[in-house]
Amino acid sequence: MKKNLLWLLLALFALPFQSYSQIMPAPDRKEGEGPYDKLIIRGVTMIDGTGAPPIGPVDIVVQRNKITEIKVVGYPGLPIKEQGRPIAGPNDKVLDLEGHFLLPGFIDMHGHIGGTGQGTPAEYVFKLWMSHGITTVRDPAAGNGLSWVLDHKRKSLANQITAPRLLAYTVFGQGATKPITNAAEARAWVNDNKAKGGDGIKFFGAKPEVMQAALEENKKIGLRSAMHHAQMDVARWNVLHSARAGLTTMEHWYGLPEALFADRTVQDYRLDYNYQNEQHRFGEAGKLWKQAAPPYSEHWNKVMDELLALDFTIDPTFNIYEANRDLMRARRAEWHEQYTLPSLWRYYKPSRESHGSYWFDWTTEEEIQWKENYRLWMTFVNEYKNRGGRVTTGSDSGFIYQLYGFAYIREMELLREAGFHPLEVIRASTLHAAEALGMDKEIGSVEVGKLADFVILEENPIQNLKVLYGTGAIRINDQNEPIRVGGVKYTVKDGIVYDAKKLLQDVKTIVDQHKARENARLTQPGLEY
Repeated sequence: MKKNLLWLLLALFALPFQSYSQIMPAPDRKEGEGPYDKLIIRGVTMIDGTGAPPIGPVDIVVQRNKITEIKVVGYPGLPIKEQGRPIAGPNDKVLDLEGHFLLPGFIDMHGHIGGTGQGTPAEYVFKLWMSHGITTVRDPAAGNGLSWVLDHKRKSLANQITAPRLLAYTVFGQGATKPITNAAEARAWVNDNKAKGGDGIKFFGAKPEVMQAALEENKKIGLRSAMHHAQMDVARWNVLHSARAGLTTMEHWYGLPEALFADRTVQDYRLDYNYQNEQHRFGEAGKLWKQAAPPYSEHWNKVMDELLALDFTIDPTFNIYEANRDLMRARRAEWHEQYTLPSLWRYYKPSRESHGSYWFDWTTEEEIQWKENYRLWMTFVNEYKNRGGRVTTGSDSGFIYQLYGFAYIREMELLREAGFHPLEVIRASTLHAAEALGMDKEIGSVEVGKLADFVILEENPIQNLKVLYGTGAIRINDQNEPIRVGGVKYTVKDGIVYDAKKLLQDVKTIVDQHKARENARLTQPGLEY
């Protein structure tokens, strides 16, 4: 069994964790310039992440890693007058970026840092994230081991490595010497997790006594939590139970349809269902929203209203299931050829043991069921947002043909498909994510006093989110030829300015080296010729 699936299943059944196989650690930082005693970014159009519309031209002053001044310096279409602009001293760094767009650094709320099963070095994962403007990542599992993640968290905070800032949400039960079976053991583990430096907990499920105690204790000691409500426990503990007990964010959507059941208490599983058979697991999941109360019905509204009253956060990760509704689209995404490692491509291919590689016999019927599943799921998430609920952006990359960085931008597009205005998409990816992490005083918006985390590009992402992809967006030039525009130009983290396109080129170099070493090329499953 692949190690990545092994630790997932161990977590699922609350079995003890003994040791981890860790991916190659990140090398010392060679990229990025700064932080500067004073950095002035001139002439940008700012999208601040709060939901406010773009405004510009704006000059932004950063001292070391903090934003100290934001000043509107003119009007679109007119030359900027120098008087009234922040003054640059002889030793200050100035980036003249008139016409560019500047946003807060993105926050990936569901970012696994690869694994030995995928064969992904940390440098590869981190640079894919950073090249797409992702400056903060919540690792929901600490799958390379808590000590490994905390070591990289520390190095990232000190900017010793090229990486987003990291938060380690340890899988519940990780490091335990025996299964956690009662409330006392749950509380003890939760406090031990904090003592070891965990930033929070990722749950999959356990019996109600254990879940109640663990969530209550975790909230009491000031940590936050995430949960994938796995089918093995969801019949007796759904999203409402978790939210009432103090869960911070639900991941994906499992547990929510179960809370919305009105004419049943258990999912209508096929009669030969086996959870260990992942085609059963994901195929049946595509039928689940049809079994829930219909949109805007009394029970549907009742569940939503209670979650809203509890200030609950939904992190839908739409992208990670998109292959279920269009397998060919996900499998043939244009970035795979240049940026997907051969080992990761092998992990994606149909397999009975690699997690998320359940394409034993994926049919048109299943894709159609999943399209309807998405329609109902997106209706709930969009309405939750419309009524004031917090929705965030997470990618869960490294599985099911979803690639780090690229999949995050695809998640933004899917929030747009769900009904979010592009400004609401940006807010979900920045300020609302920071709020869910309890970090909104530091990151999540472009405001004086906050850390200097920025995404800077030449194209307007509000007009077209595709320009955020590393591969950019397609246009036709004056010679009637297709060209590429966009891609993040600079990612700024902690006041350090990174050339995002150079980071992506580094990723391509890593992939090329792996291909040459393995004499590998990307081929489609069953068509290896």
